[in-house]
Amino acid sequence: MKEMPIKDVRASQIFDSRGNPTIEVTAILDDGSIGTSKVPSGASTGSYEAYELRDGDYQVFNGLGVSKAVDNVNKKISKNIIGENAYNQSLIDNMLINLDGTKNKSKLGANAILGTSMAIAKASSNSLKIPLYRYLGGIFGSKMPIPMMNILNGGKHSSNNLNIQEFMIVPVGAETFKESMQMCVEIYQVLKQLLKQKGLSASVGDEGGFAPDLENDEEAIKLILEAIDLAGLKEKDVKIALDVASSEMREEAKKIQKEGYYFWKTDEYKSKNEMIDYIIKLTEKYPIMSIEDGLSEEDWKEWKELTSKIGKKVDLVGDDLFVTNKERLEKGIKNNVANSILIKPNQIGTLTETLETINLAKENGYKTIISHRSGETEDTFIADLSVAVNSQQIKMGAPCRSERVAKYNRLLKIEEEM
Repeated sequence: MKEMPIKDVRASQIFDSRGNPTIEVTAILDDGSIGTSKVPSGASTGSYEAYELRDGDYQVFNGLGVSKAVDNVNKKISKNIIGENAYNQSLIDNMLINLDGTKNKSKLGANAILGTSMAIAKASSNSLKIPLYRYLGGIFGSKMPIPMMNILNGGKHSSNNLNIQEFMIVPVGAETFKESMQMCVEIYQVLKQLLKQKGLSASVGDEGGFAPDLENDEEAIKLILEAIDLAGLKEKDVKIALDVASSEMREEAKKIQKEGYYFWKTDEYKSKNEMIDYIIKLTEKYPIMSIEDGLSEEDWKEWKELTSKIGKKVDLVGDDLFVTNKERLEKGIKNNVANSILIKPNQIGTLTETLETINLAKENGYKTIISHRSGETEDTFIADLSVAVNSQQIKMGAPCRSERVAKYNRLLKIEEEM
């Protein structure tokens, strides 16, 4: 293997799209090549995600500072990997895992480890003077993903009265990524005008989707279908995808000492069986092609039942369920649970582990969907990653807010190059 030693690794505290601190890591190689990464943060998070290290000092940034993670990069990680071969990504990542020594990366922080991992990959691609997607995917990275564009927000991503967290459009009829963007953006703009005409709020949530108060969650779906029609498109061209984020509803149910799901924004309770029926009825009633986290991260039995009932016609996506973790995905495969997996690098903490989980999913026929987080930065790493691994779909939010649009624009550039 060609050698390119790491000369320096340094970190600093910056801010994400919610105005919360996050970590930026820069890697410098012996030939002067530089790679900089910025780490995102989720609001609706699975309890099995790798540990995001925060300072916990509530007198500073409400306890959300990342100076401890920054110090871990500058004082511990850097001195252990300086001089190592940057091109050997798996070696670097395994060194970071071993240096931390915990199962969930709680010692150094998954944010510190992932920032370093991604920065090394970026610096290496710059050193070799090839695009990041080509460095990560080689000659096999050649497929553009279909966007799953979040155009209406609810749940913990907004302060409105919608319980379902994300209402997305999927332009399955587009022949190119450029065409898919045109379809999605036109629907988004029509939806904006539609909301205004109905006297509804056109303000946006964390991921750039609109966040109006509505009669119920189904009205949100109906509004989107109306916008698709007014944009001159058909249901065969654009499907609906939902992120129910049901683990949040499960946690809310525990607060009222119940076992099922509590739609806390509208004071509705559903048992586990009622939740399964609710999801099935939605897919029967509307052109829904994908349901993410329709059930909570612990309800494996119910997940299996839901998969057996609609898994052959609907993408059932595990996010909180799998948290980009090979062990949890292996359990899902063994038990015939779900058929798709959301991939978020910061859920697991290194690029190598992310790629291993993607490969395991592909080997077992699970769809892969690369995803952003609700607290994002202008870093476009996941855009390149989606092409490198030929992911079927990608989630990056609405065509609104620069931290989301930067990723869409990066994919447009990649398509031009390819």
